[in-house]
Amino acid sequence: MKRKQLFRLCLTGLFAALIWITTAYLHIPSHTGYTHVGDAFLYLAACLLPLPYAACAGVIGAVLADCLTGFAVWAPASAVIKAVTALFFTSRSKRILAVRNRWAVLPSAAVCTVGYYLYEALITGNFLAPLAGIPGYLTQAVLSSVLFIALGLALDNANFKTHFINGGPNA
Repeated sequence: MKRKQLFRLCLTGLFAALIWITTAYLHIPSHTGYTHVGDAFLYLAACLLPLPYAACAGVIGAVLADCLTGFAVWAPASAVIKAVTALFFTSRSKRILAVRNRWAVLPSAAVCTVGYYLYEALITGNFLAPLAGIPGYLTQAVLSSVLFIALGLALDNANFKTHFINGGPNA
């Protein structure tokens, strides 16, 4: 295995763990699940890692959180939603908060909100009751976006991507 590939796998594992911990343990219970800031680390992973790695980190972290906190019914939705969320961001820019990545929080919020609403409607057979979850999904997206932007600013000011990611193994 090449050093660069191993480096990316290690970062993927690190981000999966960060997503799992911030989703499973730093959350606020809501009507059928919980609201968390774990998506901020998915957004960050998608800005630092190539798409397949970032999507895997998001899926692994979110599914682990769902399954290990008693909300395994949400795992299929989380797997799809988190994989799709990674598509909106790019790791090709020199900065984390590139224009595309700053705007990516908007379609990510839409995918999270609509995706979980539709999944809840599907599993409950009711399209009215899941409307109660929309404020929680929007709050999750806003809080995750704020944390992502704060972390992105700090890491960009430290030239993190240039020195650590792009200057990593076999750069």
